[in-house]
Amino acid sequence: MRENPTDFTFFNADPPSQPPIRGFLHAPAGAGGEGLVLTHGAGGNCRTALLVAISRAFATAGFHVLRCDLPFRQARATGPPSPAGAARDRAGLQAAVHAMRELGARSVVLGGLSYGGRQVSMLHPPGKPEAPRTEHLPRLRTPTVFVFGTRDPFGSPAEIRQAVTLVPAPTVLVEIDGAGHDLSRSRRAAAETHREVAARALEALRSFLLSRGSASP
Repeated sequence: MRENPTDFTFFNADPPSQPPIRGFLHAPAGAGGEGLVLTHGAGGNCRTALLVAISRAFATAGFHVLRCDLPFRQARATGPPSPAGAARDRAGLQAAVHAMRELGARSVVLGGLSYGGRQVSMLHPPGKPEAPRTEHLPRLRTPTVFVFGTRDPFGSPAEIRQAVTLVPAPTVLVEIDGAGHDLSRSRRAAAETHREVAARALEALRSFLLSRGSASP
């Protein structure tokens, strides 16, 4: 999917004592009080096609959307993140949430793909079910939407469902049949799948907003 520079603007901020924020801001199609901060996986950046599709769908629905590069990606154009830099990446997300609130979003949702979503859907490395990545789930206190593909090698649907039972906060599972870890069914069907992911994630999140009256990071 190609980016259309008419529906977003470059966002650049350097908050004091926090990591810089670099990304793209999608203004809502109408008046809206919700915000979404969206970021990428370990091998990508905020130009990832899935993030563009989600940003456009949420902006059309009235969200202020900031898709941004994590600090590790700002530091180098390619390569995976270092565990030693994880705290700085989280600080970058916190700075982005604060920036969205300064732009007028009354409530902000924090989301991302794979590493950008703090590996919420990554139960274990591919082919290594003995090494789960679920230690943080019992500490989650914020309502959470999990979107996952049924062909994701990092976790089977059964493993995802079992892992989500560890979360004490309200959760919604969105299962994308036939999609892999990148939430695409195939390269040819990627754009169609991304539109489905965006629509279903928005629907799930809206159910939280309607039932709780707000969303928070």
